Amino acid sequence: MKVVISQPMLFPWVGLLEQVRLADVYVNYTDVQFSKGSFVNRVQVKTANGSRWMTVPLADLHLGQRIDQVRPSDKRPWREEHLALLADAYTDAPYRDAMLDLVRGVYAHDYADIGALATASLLALCEYFDLDRDCRFVDIDELGIGDSGSTRVLKIVRSLGGTRYITGHGAARYLDHAAFDRTGIAVEYMDYTKAPYPQLHGEFTPFVSALDLIANTGSHGKKFICPRITPWKDFPTHERNRAISD
Repeated sequence: MKVVISQPMLFPWVGLLEQVRLADVYVNYTDVQFSKGSFVNRVQVKTANGSRWMTVPLADLHLGQRIDQVRPSDKRPWREEHLALLADAYTDAPYRDAMLDLVRGVYAHDYADIGALATASLLALCEYFDLDRDCRFVDIDELGIGDSGSTRVLKIVRSLGGTRYITGHGAARYLDHAAFDRTGIAVEYMDYTKAPYPQLHGEFTPFVSALDLIANTGSHGKKFICPRITPWKDFPTHERNRAISD
């Protein structure tokens, strides 16, 4: 039983879809502190003039708020701005209309908090690429598990019957690998494939929204979502040190 736990990201990059493709259970981790500058409310879009941020403005943000307490602001027409940015950036993309329809579908609804919006954007991508068929999505508030840090993560994985915990590189900052080993749960880090696919606007970059994959490849893009993992003991020391120092 493979478990992935992640904070939501707005129309995330393909790397997060790689994690979803591996997961039997994916936990939306929305009751933790919102970090300004994170990818919860913004993502990069590749344009003819370089990568640009597509950002959802936030209402009355203050220090210490949880992701599920931060509200999108409607003082600006950000939905229309995002759609205009995407329409212009992908004018020549073969599956531009399918990508825009997906975004319109997500933006057609109102969301109580930024976590709900970001989660909806992820689920829309997963449905498009048929990644939701073999993965169960769980909101953290359904589990009723307290504590914090590595201890809480371990409790979550155990409560779900997980035998493997698959995580991004940032977990190297705080994860107690020995505690997982003692309970028989394998910790595995993503070895992001970042597989190149046909892409507009110059040299390939993987660090943009997966909307780019849809616009350029359509549903055929699923073949570029090809995850790899590394057991924690084999995770390169320099990668662990970099994650800790970041």
